[in-house]
Amino acid sequence: MTPEADFPAETDTTKPRPGLYVLPNLFTTGTLFAGFYAIVAAIDGTFSRAGVAIFVAMIFDGLDGRVARWTNTQSTFGKEYDSLSDMVAFGLAPAIVAYQWDFARIAQVVPTLPFHFPWSRVAWLATFFYAVGAALRLARFNAKAAGADKRYFEGLPSPSAAAAMAGLIWLAYDLEWTDLTSLIVSMIASIVLGGLMVSRFSYWSGKTVNLRGRVPWAYAILVPLLYIAVSAGPITLLALFGAYALSAPLYWCFRRVRRRHHRDGHPVS
Repeated sequence: MTPEADFPAETDTTKPRPGLYVLPNLFTTGTLFAGFYAIVAAIDGTFSRAGVAIFVAMIFDGLDGRVARWTNTQSTFGKEYDSLSDMVAFGLAPAIVAYQWDFARIAQVVPTLPFHFPWSRVAWLATFFYAVGAALRLARFNAKAAGADKRYFEGLPSPSAAAAMAGLIWLAYDLEWTDLTSLIVSMIASIVLGGLMVSRFSYWSGKTVNLRGRVPWAYAILVPLLYIAVSAGPITLLALFGAYALSAPLYWCFRRVRRRHHRDGHPVS
């Protein structure tokens, strides 16, 4: 008997059991299901449920990758399945939710306007722009994943964009905000969020936080903050993810102003 035959289980311990590969894909399926349900809820006119479903999709999306790493079951299939599910949950679902909300507003508002304007055409173009932005963002992420800086995302992540959009529509629905202003705001939000997803702004990823080691207090407060945000409802969720969406362009503007002051001989402390 050879020494290799004395330890046949050595290779088995480094390779997970085949059944474990199903586990992260179940979470990915949860992301897909929540995104699909958000579309159905928006078509039925229950926009609060649509908003909740998108946030549930974010939870599943945050778990599938971590479960795959914990169980050592990362695979090319899982990566592609995750990307397709993200496109439904964070690309198509928020776009359709926003369009259904805009379409409902158009039916009520446009007849009262003193002029005719193709609001319905603008609404579906704005929400389609959001969907295109999400698709391009996911494609770029997959293409550059190997050599990307893990500390930052290039462009606004599609789950964060979806959360900001869902929070806006959910809040408008709860407040019964049904005038022309809500129509314009939601269309502008679709265009801005779609543009931020394909932008080159750097967003903090949080992937460098080591939860097993010593976590700085600034990172540690994110956990209770997220719990408070989910408990508080759409206002806090919109504020949280809206602030994250605007953080990168605002920081970019701040750096440009700072460099201009230095160039003009007026250093900024």
